[in-house]
Amino acid sequence: MCSFTFVDFLLILAVTAVLLCLLVKLYLCHAGTEEVIPLVESRSRLTAEQQTEDSLTVSTVIEFVNRGKQCATIMDAFVRPHLPYEQYDGLETRGHAELISAPREDDYFEAYIIQRAGYKDGLDRTAIKAQVKLIARKGMTIREAVAKMPDFNFQLIWLETGRMPCHYRQVRIEVAAAEVAALAGVQSAEV
Repeated sequence: MCSFTFVDFLLILAVTAVLLCLLVKLYLCHAGTEEVIPLVESRSRLTAEQQTEDSLTVSTVIEFVNRGKQCATIMDAFVRPHLPYEQYDGLETRGHAELISAPREDDYFEAYIIQRAGYKDGLDRTAIKAQVKLIARKGMTIREAVAKMPDFNFQLIWLETGRMPCHYRQVRIEVAAAEVAALAGVQSAEV
């Protein structure tokens, strides 16, 4: 005669729970996740957005695609320039990021949903403009300050989410002093 005990019931319940977890995990692996890729190699050339006597704003446009199996959302993005006063104190730097499709004058970034690969016969794309404003310090004009500046870089940092929990990612963009000097109309001392 077969006797069914409470311990047997708990054992069957535990095995069933483990099997359900494995099935869910297998389904999620098959369903895939988002894979947001910045196309840094094909970014636009650095351009001068605005120039005054004491400031110069430069920008570049970086396209993003989602090669994953699920849609993704870029929830926020910002630019962090790396030109500390210890390296060069003749310029103050400020960064700004915005969607090309939703330009803004404030520092708010409008979220964007990037559809999954294969959605509507191709890769969904969006573009983010990364801007760096250079402000002359120590009584110099922007042309004087830019002529003496070294190479620098900035990070474009974005917050993305999809099937995976939200997380930050970043890319580093190198900026040559000679390129900025040419945009300001001066010869770089670094050359």
